[in-house]
Amino acid sequence: MAHTNFRVEVLTPEGQVFNDEVELVSTRTAVGSIGILAHHAPVLAMLEPTELRLYKTESEVVRFAQAEGYMQVTGDDVMLLVEEAHPPSELDSGQLRDTERRRVAERDKRRWETFLEVASA
Repeated sequence: MAHTNFRVEVLTPEGQVFNDEVELVSTRTAVGSIGILAHHAPVLAMLEPTELRLYKTESEVVRFAQAEGYMQVTGDDVMLLVEEAHPPSELDSGQLRDTERRRVAERDKRRWETFLEVASA
């Protein structure tokens, strides 16, 4: 079933990574998954890391690994402002598993979980 197209722009601190018309945006907000079609009600939402899917057609999907950020839906325009957005072809799972950045993030997570546990005791 064909849907009406609308403009979507995906921006990161490094610049624009996507600007085209799509039929559907699929992402995840702080309160859950959301799908945006043309003529959607206005939305301002915080975004969670997820797989961002931009459906140009039912069979042509542009995918990104999306970091946290914000989404604004106004009229027939959607803007996603995210910390990072990477096409799957640019991601190396081996490199992602074994990086200093990941080790620091895991250490930070353990520290904050411990602090929270101590604060709650």
